[in-house]
Amino acid sequence: MTRRVVITGMGIVSAVGLTVEESWNNIKEGRTGIGPITHFDVSNFSVKLAGEIKNFQPELYMPTKEVRRRDPYQRFVVAASKEALAGGFTVKESERGRTSVMIGSGVGGVGSYYGECEVVYRTGDPRRITPMAIPMLMVNGGSDYVGIDIGAGGPSFVPASACATGADCIGVAYHYIRSGRLDQALAGAGDSTIFNIGLAAFDRTGACSRETDPARACRPFTKNRPGMVFGEGAGVIALEELEQAKARGANILAEVVGYGSTADSYHITAPEPEGIGASEALKEALADAKLNIDDIDYINAHGTGTGLNDAMETRAVKRVFGERAYEIPMSSTKSMTGHAMGGTAAFEAIFCVMALRDQVAPPTIAFDEVDPELDLDYVPNVAREVPIRHVMSNSFGFGGHNVSLILSKFEG
Repeated sequence: MTRRVVITGMGIVSAVGLTVEESWNNIKEGRTGIGPITHFDVSNFSVKLAGEIKNFQPELYMPTKEVRRRDPYQRFVVAASKEALAGGFTVKESERGRTSVMIGSGVGGVGSYYGECEVVYRTGDPRRITPMAIPMLMVNGGSDYVGIDIGAGGPSFVPASACATGADCIGVAYHYIRSGRLDQALAGAGDSTIFNIGLAAFDRTGACSRETDPARACRPFTKNRPGMVFGEGAGVIALEELEQAKARGANILAEVVGYGSTADSYHITAPEPEGIGASEALKEALADAKLNIDDIDYINAHGTGTGLNDAMETRAVKRVFGERAYEIPMSSTKSMTGHAMGGTAAFEAIFCVMALRDQVAPPTIAFDEVDPELDLDYVPNVAREVPIRHVMSNSFGFGGHNVSLILSKFEG
């Protein structure tokens, strides 16, 4: 018999908040976390704004010595994991092999690695770099640190699918638990890419917003959308098999019921324009959940604010939902968090759980001018109370990765 998989804890570190409640409250109120870049000097950069995390103190989550040995993305992952664990997720010795940690990263610790390369080039002495350079770089590094901390002994790997990484990690962990291989897992992703080379590289693709007004920096689905805005952070959710969660009296937040993942095989950066691969991921998630198009009450869009992505995603949703697409609220919370690469996919799964809890569709902010070609309900500017039983969260990544998750209100 197929087992049910529920969410019993969540954690987030984002530009809009250092906890789930803080982040969600700001999202509901339409408050942006985007502002001037302070991580490095942007005098010579066309891009001036990003969704930087503010007032984060990693020493609250790990010893000072460990802070120095870990990339910022790994610090975010640890903090988000500790919040997720507060839901009562524990690992007994007998459960080690039935517990996994799958917390990925779109790009790993590239900022730290770049810094160590600078040391070598500046000094000419390779012995000056930290011996932790490789662990700081690894896309599985954050996941492995958490696995060591909690004593997880089950399958330990992380899919790397660019900006879809967090959703793929959640989906794979869900399937492992549903199939019976695992009983519990921590899943999600984190990224920290707001550094000079990271920003310069993305800007060279033509994908970045060069707006200077934080309130208008990221305008997904609007007519004159200027592009994506960098973000950073981590999102982690605790997944458990239903009967185990009930037996320990866990507070069940939501249920994971569907996961679809496909590839465009079209272009290394651009999405397939008609949304064919993306629509197949949405269909696969619906089939996995045993739901139909009338069951979805809210969609959290990938919604990067770029010309290509927003048009493709709108077409993909129409391909799957037909006329029903016009009835479903679909918003982009990246308009407030910025785009934290693989980490954002995990943010958005968390926001979907909160939407189920509060029966609220969060807004797409800075929605100032309608694009005639993008004519769905993007929940412009103001959150909306709406009955929500099943939500869909879509994530797409460079290389043509398409992922869709479906989460449902828990009904015993």
